[in-house]
Amino acid sequence: MTIKLITIGKTDNKQLTSLIDDYIKRLGYYIKFSLDIIPDIKNSKNLSEVQQKQKEGELILKKISTTDTLILLDENGKQFDSVDFSSYLQKHMNSGIKQLVFVVGGPYGFSEDVYKKSNGKLSLSKMTFSHQMIRLFFIEQLYRGFTILRNEPYHHK
Repeated sequence: MTIKLITIGKTDNKQLTSLIDDYIKRLGYYIKFSLDIIPDIKNSKNLSEVQQKQKEGELILKKISTTDTLILLDENGKQFDSVDFSSYLQKHMNSGIKQLVFVVGGPYGFSEDVYKKSNGKLSLSKMTFSHQMIRLFFIEQLYRGFTILRNEPYHHK
C-alpha cells in the first residue's frame, strides 16, 4: 500500500517545509508516501466560496484514481487518539487497497463532488489549524502511527 497526501497551495514557511520534509523522509522507512501539492486557484478573490470549492474539487478529483481509498481531513470527521489511528492505518493496510489518499482541502473545505467520492472523513482536532500547519501535524501522526505499529519508542503512553 502507498499513502498520498493531497493539499491545496504551497507551504510558504521554510521552517514548516523543513519539518515536513524531515517527517516525509522518516516515513520512507515504513511506507511509500507522497505529498501532492495542488497550486492555489488563480484569481480566487473573484470567486465565491462555492466556486472556489468547485474548482479545487475538480483539481483534487483529477488526482484520484478509481481504485484509491479517499479520506478527507475534515473538521466533522472521526477523531482518533494516536494508538487508535495506528490501528486505523493497519486495517487499511490489511484490506489490500493499493493507495490510501488523504486530502487537506482549501480554506472553505470540499465541494459536494469530493464529499460524494470520499470513503470517509478524519478530523485531527476540534480546533482550527492553518492549512500549512495541518500538513505537518498529519504527516507527523502518520509517522507516529507507524512507530506505534512497530513498537518503537517514539510514542509514549
